[in-house]
Amino acid sequence: MNYDLSTFSRPIKKPVIWKDIRMMIFDCDGVLTDGKIIYSGEMLESKNFDAHDGMGFFLLNRAGLIPAVITGRSSKALSRRCEDLKIPHVLQGIKRKLDITEELLSKLGLNFSQVIYMGDDWNDIPVMQLAALSCCPADAMPEIRNITDYIATRNGGQGAARECIDYVLKNIGIYEKTVLQYLQDIT
Repeated sequence: MNYDLSTFSRPIKKPVIWKDIRMMIFDCDGVLTDGKIIYSGEMLESKNFDAHDGMGFFLLNRAGLIPAVITGRSSKALSRRCEDLKIPHVLQGIKRKLDITEELLSKLGLNFSQVIYMGDDWNDIPVMQLAALSCCPADAMPEIRNITDYIATRNGGQGAARECIDYVLKNIGIYEKTVLQYLQDIT
């Protein structure tokens, strides 16, 4: 795909067919985290994740949508977080996100019209442009916000993923049912 940054703008997309959405894919750094990477004195890496996002992933799973994370870096902290949240597809150290997304969708028998993608930086653009709906945190890079379909009001690592998940579940029409089922389970 060739890019001309002087004419960079939101691609013209077909309207989202909400009932067809089956999967949500998220970047990690800057979306599920605030983008900071912290190294301890022993050079161990740590990241901060938001508990509200965690509940969002629980609701996403409960609603029957497939969550996935595709990220350019590899991190034990992310592996642990995704294990805790029961995210079945976690692809780390990925430089060409479009290629791996195409492979994953093929494996699952899905296509881009069934996918929501949330990213925050240049390496997310190829997938964002093909997804049925692209989302980004409020603090995503300005050029990314310019091409994104839904911009969260929250920053990355501060509930932006949860906000996007809630937005999607509400538009599909299953948010209230999913939350009520959850509340029944815990009472």
